Amino acid sequence: MKLLSNLDLFKLSALIFVSFVFFYLGKHWSDGSQQLVFFSSENNEAGNDAVSLSPNLDKAFNISSLISQNQNEATPNSSPDSDRSYSPALVPHPPPPPPPPEFKKFGIVNDNGTMSDEFEIGEYDPDLVETNWGNENGTESTAAEEDWESGGGGGRINVKRFAICPVSMKEYIPCLDNVEVIKRLKSMEKGERFERHCPANGTALNCLVPAPKGYKTPIPWPRSRDEVWFNNVPHTRLVEDKGGQNWISKVKDKFRFPGGGTQFIHGADQYLNQISEMVPDITWGHHTRVVLDVGCGVASFGAYLLSRNVITMSVAPKDVHENQIQFALERGVPAMAAAFATRRLLYPSQAFDLIHCSRCRINWTRDDGILLLEVNRMLRAGGYFAWAAQPVYKHEEAQEKHWEEMLNFTTRLCWELMKKEGYIAIWQKPFNNRCYLSREEGTNPPLCDADDNPDNVWYVDLKACISRLPENGFGANLPPWPDRLQTPPDRLQSIQLDAYIARKELFKAESKYWNEIIESYVRALHWKKFKLRNVLDMRAGFGGFAAALIQQQLDCWVMNVVPVSGFNTLPVIYDRGLIGVMHDWCEPFDTYPRTYDFLHAAGLFSVERKRCSISSIMLEMDRILRPGGRVYIRDSIDIMDELQEIAKAMGWHATVRDTSEGPHASYRILTCDKRLLRA
Repeated sequence: MKLLSNLDLFKLSALIFVSFVFFYLGKHWSDGSQQLVFFSSENNEAGNDAVSLSPNLDKAFNISSLISQNQNEATPNSSPDSDRSYSPALVPHPPPPPPPPEFKKFGIVNDNGTMSDEFEIGEYDPDLVETNWGNENGTESTAAEEDWESGGGGGRINVKRFAICPVSMKEYIPCLDNVEVIKRLKSMEKGERFERHCPANGTALNCLVPAPKGYKTPIPWPRSRDEVWFNNVPHTRLVEDKGGQNWISKVKDKFRFPGGGTQFIHGADQYLNQISEMVPDITWGHHTRVVLDVGCGVASFGAYLLSRNVITMSVAPKDVHENQIQFALERGVPAMAAAFATRRLLYPSQAFDLIHCSRCRINWTRDDGILLLEVNRMLRAGGYFAWAAQPVYKHEEAQEKHWEEMLNFTTRLCWELMKKEGYIAIWQKPFNNRCYLSREEGTNPPLCDADDNPDNVWYVDLKACISRLPENGFGANLPPWPDRLQTPPDRLQSIQLDAYIARKELFKAESKYWNEIIESYVRALHWKKFKLRNVLDMRAGFGGFAAALIQQQLDCWVMNVVPVSGFNTLPVIYDRGLIGVMHDWCEPFDTYPRTYDFLHAAGLFSVERKRCSISSIMLEMDRILRPGGRVYIRDSIDIMDELQEIAKAMGWHATVRDTSEGPHASYRILTCDKRLLRA
């Protein structure tokens, strides 16, 4: 042991000695070379602890020259013993570098990190633009596609490339622009032409709807509330008709929205304050969370409610003031094309805490008040109807007569007139059926039959009767926002649902499931960097996906779609404080092209492929998705190849990913980016 210790000591001593020798030789033989002196020992000889200043301060050196001299210097008189210092010669300052090339700025943050209007929107990222797409449709039906057409299921299709539609179809809404069917309608006096008239089988959309010339990346929220690009919605009809009412104006290459309306020309904020002062129980963003705005114009009413934690479904027909809904969606405000005509709107009973109509040009008392009965069906028990129109405040004979008709009908409807002030009147719907049952026998309108389902809305005609409220009070007793988002509502127990476990546990499990998934998307896929604003969930369930986006504080809104092929969970979605609509994905959706930033479909195609062509659904998704928008399809592995093939044929950049369960799971995620196609 002692011998080993001596050997270790010897090795250590030898290592120290060798290191000292190499250090001495290096220092000794390098003294004759040109050196940059960084520190001077003269200043510290007196024991001064201050940091020494280099004698090279404020001197300029040509580094490349020094290196060259150091490599080539070999004079006969130089020796290792020479102890001389070298002072490098001063060289002139090099010329300043050329100015950087001029570039276009993207975004709204300037060089100082502050918000600014002084910026330019550049062109699309080249990776998101597909040029020379061409117009040769390379679609080929396979035996499986023919099998589906004959009723045998299937639906497989081999696709080379879909063609771009004619430019005239740039704002095409298939079920609202079916001119041939509309011409053959027996009557149009009740607004039938504004309802859905979808193309027949075999005549559905089979091309890619193009963007208008000069289309730009939409202005991001919240700036989009106040301005949008003219080229994205190139129509001036509303400016000409409503410019004097503070709705909209055109300034250079943008439309501006001052925030006014026909009945609130001084701004929506002042108008909203007036409503809440008239009826203090209308506490925006607390008891009043979900609102329907009828005849919304450019949706400034709903746009300004968003800052008060109120989500508004803004609806208007595709009428003479074309593009109302397109303007609303371009601004980043929830909206749909819809009309009060002959059919029920596609929203459930007791959906809205408040329904608003400001000069919406609807005769509510026509046909025995059938349109106001539809409002009553959708209005939550104890909810409010706010009406701002000429009969409220004008004293002309015709207007006063109309007011009396309205007052008489709402009284028979058991609505209570809460207040009439200025040009606004506000009524409240009863909380239960007690008033209805106490009316005199034979009073019109009657109660609907007990077997009438007020949540049955898909192609259902309006009914001239009062929808009954649940005797158990379901739908009336909701916690305030935001508590209602995560609270299982009472109506969860009344919907038709094949549930093998307690429904409240199923509700909570779905919420937890989507919250964990969205949290992983935010963390791993950087969702907070996405320009998410207008989101469509194509198979919403209980609305867990939308609730998770709110929980993760993503500044967007979600249109929750409940397919007719599944259980009707819309009442639960609205009770949570969210919005949604009933729809059949075998038909086109009632919105303009390029209105959504993000489409989400979980388990949709494995169900719908038994009913209709997958390619027709994908083409409809392309129609309503903005260039640069994203699609996430979460579905079974056996359908992924076909979905990816169709996505590529539409010009999407598509990638199949594993779920969090790993590569052996039966599900995959298809993520797609839509490109801007140019022929």
